[in-house]
Amino acid sequence: MTQLVFIENNKAVTDSLTVAEVFKKEHARVMRDIRELGCSEEFRVGNFAESTYVNSQNKEMPKYSMSKKGFTLLAMGYTGKEAMKFKEAYIEEFERMESQLKTPRILSDREQLLASMKMTIETSEKVDQIENKIISLEQKVEEQITLTSGEQRRLQKGIATKVYEICNDPEARPALFRELHREIKDRFGVASYKDLKKKELQTALRYINSWVPRKAS
Repeated sequence: MTQLVFIENNKAVTDSLTVAEVFKKEHARVMRDIRELGCSEEFRVGNFAESTYVNSQNKEMPKYSMSKKGFTLLAMGYTGKEAMKFKEAYIEEFERMESQLKTPRILSDREQLLASMKMTIETSEKVDQIENKIISLEQKVEEQITLTSGEQRRLQKGIATKVYEICNDPEARPALFRELHREIKDRFGVASYKDLKKKELQTALRYINSWVPRKAS
């Protein structure tokens, strides 16, 4: 038996060719019946769609696709015992197809694999995004972290070592300590050596190691 209803664009439909074959009418007659239905334009647009097919002479010809509502309106004009039987068969087939569309389809092995791969890729991309955000956050935190107490003592020791290295006069050393502390604050833009960023410690130690008092220079 001819398939009465089929799926197009995820909708259950039939077409004028199938209706003509099932109801044993000329296709041109069915096309004319559709055009002369007298329904509203809104109904026509929502339930009938013009398309084409290629006939046995390899010529492109017009046809109509129609929804369940469109078929029901068209078939109202087809009477007789046989016509009623076909109407019932059509309605049952429409309902079966619509039920099939509502039922979740079991994915094939290939589709399941593709879906799994897609999910893996999406998950991987999300993980990458999260990792990038973490790295960015760590970098921002790193930019803000100041010296620990141990690192502050290390810096103080470097300052003291440098001052004692270049000056043997106990009375002159306090001025050198003040000068070096002031230059460290100016060089690194901080209010106190305690506010130095953790990442700047090595740079500060190198600066101290190569420091020369202004009077000595």
